[in-house]
Amino acid sequence: MALHLIGNLARVRANKPAVIYLVRHGHSTANAKAILASRDFKVSLSKLGVKQSLSVAQELKSRKFDSFYSSPLPRCLETLEPLVAITNGAKIESLDGVIEMEYGDWSGKKLVSLARTKLWKTIQNRPSLVRFPNGESFMEMQTRAMESVQNVANPGSEILICSHGDVIKAIVAGLIGLPLDSFQRLSIDPASITILEISDDRVSLKTINSTTHLRDEDLPERDIQKINLGGDSGAKRK
Repeated sequence: MALHLIGNLARVRANKPAVIYLVRHGHSTANAKAILASRDFKVSLSKLGVKQSLSVAQELKSRKFDSFYSSPLPRCLETLEPLVAITNGAKIESLDGVIEMEYGDWSGKKLVSLARTKLWKTIQNRPSLVRFPNGESFMEMQTRAMESVQNVANPGSEILICSHGDVIKAIVAGLIGLPLDSFQRLSIDPASITILEISDDRVSLKTINSTTHLRDEDLPERDIQKINLGGDSGAKRK
């Protein structure tokens, strides 16, 4: 009888979609300077980002996550620390496929300066054609990020993944069938929450870029990043 019940429960779980929470890391020291951080392991959360990570923890503390995954970069791991601290026995597993875009020679440069380059217009309008100098292409980034999410999307599980603005935009666009050349229409703010349900035959976008858990004092004073690369800055609501 017990084996019969276990078998039924397993089938029920297998028929349920995986629920994926995509959290962008909090406001970082690079966001504060309006630079393109790329994969710089020296970039961490700003004081504002630390406050945002606490708000994320409060928002999600009642969820029963099966697994926590993160980009290996410190700003993502730091964002999850408060949530993991209040979750008994939880561990963060590194998920290399959702690491930040490799921006190559653009890494560490001011966004205002980058916006003056010839490549900028193509990045905004035809990102599928772009490979960063000595870096990664948007197509490559989207492919490895989507594959990583699909690989951990076990039926019936609730999974949290902390990643980066452009990466989350690319994941969402790819999974819901939005062309990569349209992914810049999406906004993913620091410490925002996006929720997808993934099953064998469909993907459903339940929530995108939710920041209702952030207080006004958790948001930057001004929009230092009216430039659509690396994700949005999450400036104060008007």
